Amino acid sequence: MDRITGQSFASRSEVIALHAMAATSHPLATQAAVGLLAAGGNAVDAAIGANAVQCLVEPTGCGLGGDLFALVWDPAERRLAGLNASGRSPAGLSLEEFARLGVQRIPAHGPLSVSVPGCVDGWCVLHERYGSLSLARVLEPAVRYAREGAPIPEVIAWAWGRSAKVLGNQPGFADTFLPGGRAPVKGELFRNPGLARTLERVGAEGRAAFYGGEAADTVDAFCRATGAYLRREDLERHRSDWVDPVSTTYRGVELWELPPNGQGIAALQMLNLLEAYDLAGMGFGSADHLHLLCEAKKLAFADRARFYADPEFTEVPLEALISKEYATERRALIDPERAGRHTEPGNPALSRGDTICLSTADDEGRMVSLIQSNYRGMGSGLTPPGLGFCLQDRGELFDLTPGRPNSFAPSKRPFHTIIPAFLTRDGRPWVAFGLMGGDTQPQGHAQIVINLVDFGFGLQEAGDAPRMVHTGSSKPTGERATGGGRLLLESGFASQTVRELTRRRHQVGAALGAFGGYQAVARRRGVYFGASEARKDGQAAGF
Repeated sequence: MDRITGQSFASRSEVIALHAMAATSHPLATQAAVGLLAAGGNAVDAAIGANAVQCLVEPTGCGLGGDLFALVWDPAERRLAGLNASGRSPAGLSLEEFARLGVQRIPAHGPLSVSVPGCVDGWCVLHERYGSLSLARVLEPAVRYAREGAPIPEVIAWAWGRSAKVLGNQPGFADTFLPGGRAPVKGELFRNPGLARTLERVGAEGRAAFYGGEAADTVDAFCRATGAYLRREDLERHRSDWVDPVSTTYRGVELWELPPNGQGIAALQMLNLLEAYDLAGMGFGSADHLHLLCEAKKLAFADRARFYADPEFTEVPLEALISKEYATERRALIDPERAGRHTEPGNPALSRGDTICLSTADDEGRMVSLIQSNYRGMGSGLTPPGLGFCLQDRGELFDLTPGRPNSFAPSKRPFHTIIPAFLTRDGRPWVAFGLMGGDTQPQGHAQIVINLVDFGFGLQEAGDAPRMVHTGSSKPTGERATGGGRLLLESGFASQTVRELTRRRHQVGAALGAFGGYQAVARRRGVYFGASEARKDGQAAGF
């Protein structure tokens, strides 16, 4: 009997609905989004509400102490709007202070990695521009679950247990996230009354309840006591920015990403490099297909390490980096028969972590791709008392070598890994999607587009297909790729493909949990399609 879904790796069929759709990595978040849509909310209300629920039930990937980015298709204006709601470094911390402390690299956890949380301001800015329900109503499902408790599913429970081993001794962490002295196990209820109070205040007072008043004073006092440099003044000065998304065409489809300080343009660079090859003719999962993906990634990430940074502090050659001409120049460095061993950045003309992503759509045609993260799983570990969230450790991604684009500076945004994505065709919205997971994200974005466009996979199949992830490329902290890095392959690729990649001198390996998590909503033939991949606990649903 033929498979209904077409591809052997597909976990299920797509979800299809007429009026609205939501896809997240937690069923309760998806249901909260659909409930808000059914109550008269729009896709932005649903995205905020779902994210707030995930801050409770999936703190392993997101939280009020983290950052946020979003792409919103506005049907009235027939265009995409982009929001950068990432926070900046503390104004009172400097390279000189790191030198005085004898720190040569910012630690992954603890007080020196903390930067300003941008999530709540991002919610408020999105809601002010697009929201239809009150913010209090949007946050109501999260408040209710935070008080009543929500059961923790399997993948999140696994990640929570891993984080507990690393962060359990950080100030305040156990009080909020280790009830009874341990991480919640699968199926166990988790309550967070501090988060419920914080969300209620934000719903009633907006950003002022988070970036001022009692919450800001609590964060300030906690940071002073624990050696972190974040202060009330940093919170008060924080602002999110509406930015223009950037794009490239790939075989007639437009992929849209946000410009730096994020890494989204790496996906655009990869697709520009790969457009010259007949990937469809090579076949999905062939050695040629995976080899070219890997080599394109190396070239894009070399540029990522050299050029991607906060544009308020450094000149980013954005147009040149994502141009077809530059891709043609760089493509000449790809050897179709041998893996590159050392990859240097190009010269365009100058004039890890964990995350959640979600997609929503409404009856008016509005579509949202939102991504939110604490960076490394649950963040720095520093958890201010009574507020219900952990401060992010995004500051780890700064470079402490002076004079580089991503070198640390006070009140500067660090290089960012989290990136929402959007596909259009002929100027019309097609797919709002994301693929969480640190350095995996631009590699995953490129693979999703190729799966949809070159291989003709359905929306669910495009995410369920086995992935490759290359590690060891140049890092934004100035580290260079050596020895060609490692090509990690998910199960599902043929053994002869692995042998051929090894012959081409790839260092082939495997890694548990390294392949990201995809959520997507597509508009086609007047209806919505939803996909939520099997690597996470989530679901897509609509009505």
